[in-house]
Amino acid sequence: MLYYYFIFIDRYSNMKKRLTFLGIETSCDETAASVVREKSDGTGEILSNIVSSQVEEHKEFGGIVPEVAARSHVEKIDWIVKKAINDSGCAMDDLDGIAATAGPGLIVCLTVGLNMGKAIAGSLKKPFLAVNHLEGHALSPKINKKINFPYLLLLISGGHTQFLEVNGVNKYKRLGTTIDDALGEAFDKTAKILGIEFPGGPVIEKWAKKGNENYFKLPKPIINKGGCNLSFAGLKTAVLKSSMKIKSKKEKYHLAASFQKTINEILYKKTKIAMNEFLKKKRKKKNTFVIAGGVASNLSIRKNLSELSKENNFDSIFPPVNLCSDNAVMIAWAGIERYKINLINDLKFPSLARWPLDSSAPFLKGAGLKF
Repeated sequence: MLYYYFIFIDRYSNMKKRLTFLGIETSCDETAASVVREKSDGTGEILSNIVSSQVEEHKEFGGIVPEVAARSHVEKIDWIVKKAINDSGCAMDDLDGIAATAGPGLIVCLTVGLNMGKAIAGSLKKPFLAVNHLEGHALSPKINKKINFPYLLLLISGGHTQFLEVNGVNKYKRLGTTIDDALGEAFDKTAKILGIEFPGGPVIEKWAKKGNENYFKLPKPIINKGGCNLSFAGLKTAVLKSSMKIKSKKEKYHLAASFQKTINEILYKKTKIAMNEFLKKKRKKKNTFVIAGGVASNLSIRKNLSELSKENNFDSIFPPVNLCSDNAVMIAWAGIERYKINLINDLKFPSLARWPLDSSAPFLKGAGLKF
């Protein structure tokens, strides 16, 4: 009994001070480490943020090769973590805990960062927190802005697209999801069709500014059914068919613009449905709508969803652009948030290829789904 009493006292004393966590992220093709400290107002202070991208290593393949990504993580992880610690101005003993992404992601990549986090936590005898990469994105805006639960979340990235009701740390209800491609995947595949090198999503946005968004008429799959579930596979196929008729570079700009306009129309309609669903239970004078994930850096999408939010009395909140793509800042912050409610893991926690935020939500993937 005495042992547990002292553990309680130690945790209580940690709660009284500003928590400082090391975060490690290797779920896909970024090797990242960061040290984040909690501020007195409940937001976060980023003491270091080190990210090593593998874009050049995967460019020749036109996409992520798991084995190449994992090898790169192994080669860089020691240096990245050491630099994050050194740049933060903290000593290892100053850390209150270690957080590492445990999933979802590529198993061979996740294992590198997860094992590094476990090794550091074990050697320092510090708390270890296995973080869901998606929860990192979900909580990332809280680093810079105090946000109260509940809030509506649209998570849009290369691997995930879903609407979630965020009721607290580790408390999520899925309202809608893609039934096929993720939005970031649709951007990258459209870019590849247009002859743009990987990763092509950001280039699509640039090309769209030079084109006529009404030049091509593209479909909006399940736009009038399926609630706030989404589908992008049919749109991608339509882009492929339209690209076969292109005879000039200007027409490529037109197709990029038409694609982005169609995406914005889909998101506008589906987000409005999600907002109405959210408001059925969570009415407040002013509601919050968070948009996070890599695709949230797209300025056209930001403008579209910001305007929709104003129309429906929601505050739209986006993470800073540098925190939209994969990073370890959000992992360190999620670690702090989870530690504060005692969600601490042992060193046996495994890497998880699939780890939904709402484990009770049904699996929705593949052709033949009925709405």
